[in-house]
Amino acid sequence: MSRLLLTIAGALLLLLCNAQAQAQAPSPEAMDAARKLVTTLKIADQYRASLPQLMLKLRPVVAQDRPEIEHDYDAMTAPGAEIYAPFFASMTDQIAALYAASFTVDELRQIEAFYSGPAGKKYLEKSDALAQASAQIGQDVSQKAADELKLRLIEALRQKGQRP
Repeated sequence: MSRLLLTIAGALLLLLCNAQAQAQAPSPEAMDAARKLVTTLKIADQYRASLPQLMLKLRPVVAQDRPEIEHDYDAMTAPGAEIYAPFFASMTDQIAALYAASFTVDELRQIEAFYSGPAGKKYLEKSDALAQASAQIGQDVSQKAADELKLRLIEALRQKGQRP
């Protein structure tokens, strides 16, 4: 599972667990600390990385296989185009508000300090690969467990006179 998906899943979990806390607007200090954390976690960069796929999916719908439109479409949606800026800002503010409502200012600063440090940076660099490897381990162990349990259950049923 990608880091983006894990981040989104975590954000949704925090949203559900802290619905009452979100009813109040976070303080400006909390929002500043949360924005800094969101920047350190490179959440906008993860979103930015997913945009080319989104734009490829929209291209045939918008351009309708007309070369003159495709050329302008490609220019307007090039990486770094201003068309994305409002979405990045909105996403960053909304995620920052979520974090600010979920953690105290001091906790936000501690989390940001960790991810800014060497261990946190290393974790961020390796988190996608670790998540994928962990998911594969989970799948492999689950398959082995299912195979082993199936054999055990069949044997137990045979011992009881059943013919599975």
